[in-house]
Amino acid sequence: MNQQTPSFVSHIDSYVYHALQGITGRMVAVQTVRGTVTGLLKSVMPDHIVVESGGSPFFIRTQQIIWVIPRG
Repeated sequence: MNQQTPSFVSHIDSYVYHALQGITGRMVAVQTVRGTVTGLLKSVMPDHIVVESGGSPFFIRTQQIIWVIPRG
């Protein structure tokens, strides 16, 4: 019997990743395909970011980001 193992493929936008790393810890507004999230940029990973807004973490896939504006 021939079994196939699933594989995970993720595309990383290295320019966005490095730019976001430079503003980690700052307030940001992030426009996604679903709307805008405003809050503190807590962490940046190759495939997602974490923005804390209203005391809750928002995990946003990097591929869903349209634009980011640093605040303050």
